[in-house]
Amino acid sequence: MGGLAATNKGICRVRLRLTGEAEFLDDLAANYPGLVPLKRTTEFRDLVRQFDRYFRGKLDRFQCRLDLGAGTPFQQGIWRRLGTIPYGQTRSYRWLAQAVGRPSAYRAAGNANGRNPIPILIPCHRVIRDNGELGGYTGGLDIKRFLLDLEHKTHGII
Repeated sequence: MGGLAATNKGICRVRLRLTGEAEFLDDLAANYPGLVPLKRTTEFRDLVRQFDRYFRGKLDRFQCRLDLGAGTPFQQGIWRRLGTIPYGQTRSYRWLAQAVGRPSAYRAAGNANGRNPIPILIPCHRVIRDNGELGGYTGGLDIKRFLLDLEHKTHGII
């Protein structure tokens, strides 16, 4: 089970793994004070269709507005830069730090990457270690490997 949340500015939260709705509501309350949850799944119909196409290897870029307001300016810069990593490709944590003009801050870049509130839409799974190892993934390394394999298999097919 996963979860989606949006503000009037755009999608603000994607959770890949949840044990239930209460966990998602607790997450929203902790990270988005003042956000009033509404159960209007019809507003996510288009995004759910896009997810379906992505997981079938038919979509390489999501079209939706994003709300990055929950992050610090540094985190927001990292998250924006993540969106420039092409489908089916990876970059290193060091590249990510250099890309935002902070070449020695690759650990901080990795931490910001791990705090990405909108995984998949902001493709934090495309960041790996310099040596080619996966590194970490907040959603779990099994999900990161699945997403990278999916994109690698369909790269160039879309």
